[in-house]
Amino acid sequence: MKKLFLNISIFVFAISSAQTFKYPFQNPNLPVEQRIENLLGLLTVDEKIGMMMDNSKAVPRLEIPAYGWWNEALHGVARAGTATVFPQAIGMAATWDVPEHLKTFEMISDEARAKYNKSFDESNKTGRYEGLTFWTPNINIFRDPRWGRGQETYGEDPYLTSVLGVAAVKGLQGNDPKYFKTHACAKHFAVHSGPEWNRHSYNAEVSKRDLYETYLPAFKALVLEGNVREVMCAYNAFDGQPCCANNTLLTEILRGKWNYDGMVVSDCWALADFYQKQYHGTHPDEKSTAADALKHSTDLECGSTYNNLNKSLASGLIKEKDLDISMRRILKGWFELGMLDPKSSVHWNSIPYTVVDSEEHKKQALKMAQKSIVLMKNDKNVLPLSKNIKKIAVVGPNADDSLMQLGNYNGTPSSIVTILDGIKTKFPNAEIIYEKGSEVADPSSRTSLYQNFLSQKNGEKGMKVEFFNNNEFKGKSANISVNKTGISYNSFGGTQLAPNVGRENTSAIISGVFKSLYTGDVIFSASTSDVYTLFVDGKEIATRKGPDARHPSEFPVKMEKGKEYNIELRHTQKGKYVSITFDVYRKDPVNYASVKEKVKGADVIIFAGGLSPSLEGEEMLVSAEGFKGGDKTSIELPKVQRELLAELRKTGKPVVFVLCTGSSLGLAQDEKNYDVLLNAWYGGQSGGTAVADVLAGDYNPSGKLPITFYKNLEQLDNNLSKTSKHQGFENYDMQGRTYRYMTEKPLYAFGHGLSYSKFNYDDAKLNKNTINTTENLTITIPVKNISKRDGEEVIEVYIKRNNDLSAPVKTLKAFERVFIKAGETKNFQLTISNDSFKFYDEKVDDLASKTGNYTIFYGGTSDESGLKSLQLQVK
Repeated sequence: MKKLFLNISIFVFAISSAQTFKYPFQNPNLPVEQRIENLLGLLTVDEKIGMMMDNSKAVPRLEIPAYGWWNEALHGVARAGTATVFPQAIGMAATWDVPEHLKTFEMISDEARAKYNKSFDESNKTGRYEGLTFWTPNINIFRDPRWGRGQETYGEDPYLTSVLGVAAVKGLQGNDPKYFKTHACAKHFAVHSGPEWNRHSYNAEVSKRDLYETYLPAFKALVLEGNVREVMCAYNAFDGQPCCANNTLLTEILRGKWNYDGMVVSDCWALADFYQKQYHGTHPDEKSTAADALKHSTDLECGSTYNNLNKSLASGLIKEKDLDISMRRILKGWFELGMLDPKSSVHWNSIPYTVVDSEEHKKQALKMAQKSIVLMKNDKNVLPLSKNIKKIAVVGPNADDSLMQLGNYNGTPSSIVTILDGIKTKFPNAEIIYEKGSEVADPSSRTSLYQNFLSQKNGEKGMKVEFFNNNEFKGKSANISVNKTGISYNSFGGTQLAPNVGRENTSAIISGVFKSLYTGDVIFSASTSDVYTLFVDGKEIATRKGPDARHPSEFPVKMEKGKEYNIELRHTQKGKYVSITFDVYRKDPVNYASVKEKVKGADVIIFAGGLSPSLEGEEMLVSAEGFKGGDKTSIELPKVQRELLAELRKTGKPVVFVLCTGSSLGLAQDEKNYDVLLNAWYGGQSGGTAVADVLAGDYNPSGKLPITFYKNLEQLDNNLSKTSKHQGFENYDMQGRTYRYMTEKPLYAFGHGLSYSKFNYDDAKLNKNTINTTENLTITIPVKNISKRDGEEVIEVYIKRNNDLSAPVKTLKAFERVFIKAGETKNFQLTISNDSFKFYDEKVDDLASKTGNYTIFYGGTSDESGLKSLQLQVK
């Protein structure tokens, strides 16, 4: 294989050497630095500025195409049509499987390159969500379960986040010595983890110890170990300065101590927060904002404030050499991705489109979903279920919700297996009773009324859908049809909205005559890309734009029984893709007793509930009780589900709670109402199959929690520091937070996870009982599978610095996921790096090795009742 690759490289070199180039920067055989300087000298100031924003402008005279820097690949290529969708990031963290995590991101980057190759071949340019620069992974620390975007992270621990983050970066960027496969991006730098609702104005303040020991280690690892090529600065401010113009974070630490030479990109429209008084309001205007961000080494802006860099120059706030500093890093990105080189020069360009949604990738999506599942509770060994079970009741709002499984920042799979689908397939001989029971948080149940639409007065059933090939509803329509089933359109992946309808600058009018069957509120619900307006009898009910349009919104309209109403939804396309979803339904109170009556004859009740990415996520318009702006104000299970669970318990039948969530919940009050707690997260396209495999015992669960499940919110808030300016969720001090600083016993500990196998840890040995600060430590741990079933276990190693009251109670420093056959004992060697014994030192204002006595804990959890320990001295 190596010989073949060498021959290909020689062949490519020979071709490119024979070519003639108009400009030296076009010659792929010249050193990158020489190419950068040549191109930099050819670009005008306006052309440079045009290339310093996410929608990079073309420079036709130099044959430089337009390029969209913004792309996403959190758990699969996102927002770009069909792609394999793996479990949400928090679920992949629960696998604790570094090799498989790396493999997953190698597959994601294969799909990414294939999509880029196809897009560029078709149009000789790439727009948003079509490029090679992926703003992932999110390596912020999930310090508080209320944060809605915590689902995008690898959990609450700096070490686990670092290791998985580095694997993701390596999988995305590849290992070619000349060309990166794609760019990865470490985000959001730094001290960023909610709240969502005030992220544009929030000023984070933490101790230096928390900064260096908790909030920065993952970023440092991705920069120094992963060679991540992009870092995204966060929306919030830190110590009074916005993160995208922050002396401490960008100048002193990232560019200074870590010598980072890659690109810094702003979070989208973060620079606009600088000069808007309702947000940070730290700068007087756009030109001062642009200048300050640039001088603090924010190279590329996602937004439009950098359009004012000409004004910054004219005002003397910056010089052209300041532009050139950032442009060198941006141009290096162009060259190291091969985007300005002949296609034949970059071997990544040969990746075929057939890798997208391939069978191999689908199998990996299932494998990761299986590995992510955490069996948190299994009283009386209710699981696994017998294959000969006669009757299974499946209840809950998440049982048949395919979109829930995709999490956020997701792609569009070719198919999704819901939990209900998985159970039906896995138990073909059992009678399956399905009752949704309730919504996730809404105390009402929904009954669709779409069948009450006529396309026009006395027309046919359904709604009239009219598309135009302009975004102003002008002229003759491109397509008219009657939709009899339901309104759901999208143009992702090149899908045509309807025959003869173009891909860009479209508009749509969706209309019908609705006859109400009752007097009362009829609920209309809409979610679209870009802009929509809803009319009832010609009266405007609502207009939504941008993120507000994308978020599903409900509009109750009082109607009279038997009366007809003219309904019209108008949609205008502004961006590259179109999505339109529209529905109408009735809402009624949940009838718990009716649900109980229907399922009481089952042998087991599978309750699929928890949360949904429609409630937790990024800066969302959510009005449900217990939720605010994408975050949670309560960590309890939504009330409607708690009451439904309690009613199901009254049947006396075993209850298996399949928890779908992106964050931890305070379930102490609900524990009595279920026998089994199975955490399935947001499991991706194959999540339903994975759940069914575990229920049936065809897959032996071995996932571990990457976050702490507190008993309730009081257990967390009562132990937080009282010295911070902020309290509760807005308090960034680590005291009392996560397993590292928590002194009380949680409901379920970080690192917890059961199996159908049982493992016993014998006495471990250290290679040395005393080491110096430059030595690594090796621990050998004997583990025996004392069950009759083969299984996987995650060995976890923690350290504690004795006699340091400010140090973590314990902190993860090594782990390995291992396979052990039934009855087998294996010895496993894990290495604890000498960096593990570094803590913050005021004298050096950084981490420094600390001598003294340490305790080494090891086991299959962070709960000390399940750990053994050894003593170590560091000299």
